[in-house]
Amino acid sequence: MKTSLKTFIAALALFALGAGNAAAQWKPDGPIRLLIGFGAGGSTDTIGRIIAKRVQENTGWKVIAENKPGAGGVAMSRLLVQAKPDGRTIGMAVTEAIAINLVQRGDKLNFKVDSFDYIGTVGVAAVGLLAAADAPFDDIAGMIAHAKKTGNLTVGFNGKGPELITRALANVGGAPIRPVPTKSGGEVIQNLLGGHIDAGYAAGPQVKYIKNGDIKLIAPLTRDRHSYSPGTKTLVEQGFDFAIEPYFYLAAPKGLPRKARKALVREIGRVIDSGEVAEVIRNSMNTDIKNLGPKGTLDQMKRSLRSNDALLQAAK
Repeated sequence: MKTSLKTFIAALALFALGAGNAAAQWKPDGPIRLLIGFGAGGSTDTIGRIIAKRVQENTGWKVIAENKPGAGGVAMSRLLVQAKPDGRTIGMAVTEAIAINLVQRGDKLNFKVDSFDYIGTVGVAAVGLLAAADAPFDDIAGMIAHAKKTGNLTVGFNGKGPELITRALANVGGAPIRPVPTKSGGEVIQNLLGGHIDAGYAAGPQVKYIKNGDIKLIAPLTRDRHSYSPGTKTLVEQGFDFAIEPYFYLAAPKGLPRKARKALVREIGRVIDSGEVAEVIRNSMNTDIKNLGPKGTLDQMKRSLRSNDALLQAAK
């Protein structure tokens, strides 16, 4: 009886080991293309290329990173959805950019949220609403009151989401708040320091200026507070139910074979959790690794759709 029990336990262990190694048994029958939805030189490109390089070194698979910029990741997604779901084509984009396009012109796109098999996320950009340290307001309520008092308050933005937030705050608060387009978060910072705008948005470059006392955070736009300013309440906590959570994510065409999907999730996740990628994330985005996994990434995409739909309505 004891021998039979030992035999059964050994067999069970072997079965579990085999199941755990199922992903390792898959091997692509050619190079894997990692399509990056943005141009060369930016944070997304840097992170994508490190992931491609490390997956190749860890597995022996050939992984080629290719930039496919256009419309905030839409051009890449159009290509990705048409690729064969064999594990040899994956893409990297940002949740908010894709979600806002799906909400605004989903009937003109050849993909939906559920057109992909999601692999995971790398992190979320720490986007926040900022003002110069000596600005006469410290929160959203104060900013709205100041806009009403002066009759005009300018807010620098780069990207559709922050523009919509600005218009929504103006509508909800009944205040003369005017969005001003800029080319980058860095330009927003410089305009704040130069006194050319009253407030503005950035997603990372603000951290050093907050730490040295030149800039202050009025509200994080993510649903969680930012680690560099833990005492500052989010936009939602301040009574305005709007949020922007730009997660950098990876996906593949819908219908991946089970073993291919397991292998990609495991190997890419292993690289994302590595120290090197974490350091790049902290240096370029001033945030930490946050891998939501396949289901969590899909859930986040759906949340982004709902949030952006509500934001568009509030911004009209």
